[in-house]
Amino acid sequence: MDYKELDVWKSSIELAKLVYHFTRQLPSNEEYGLSHQMRRAAISIPSNIAEGIGRNTSKETIQFLFIARGSIFELETQLILCKEIFKVDTNDYDALFQKLQNCKMLINGFINYYQKK
Repeated sequence: MDYKELDVWKSSIELAKLVYHFTRQLPSNEEYGLSHQMRRAAISIPSNIAEGIGRNTSKETIQFLFIARGSIFELETQLILCKEIFKVDTNDYDALFQKLQNCKMLINGFINYYQKK
């Protein structure tokens, strides 16, 4: 299976791109704070999906999918903090939050698929 053809991976790549766009509007003193943490969490999602697909067993794949899901929850929390702490563009926030929810749904579905295999 080529992970690059999976909707869940493609969606998480789009999410990471949105995170990079979104974090550019945060104050420059957040470059090594919340911005950095959000980018790391966003990159972790497609990376762990890819690594999981590259594993030999469904059990190992599921383990990495759960790590990716954990990164989504981490990113969601950081995004909410951004909204609470900084004046961020509402449209950017809403688009990113919606994409995050979509990715969360796709990963949950993919985990369910692998657990039934």
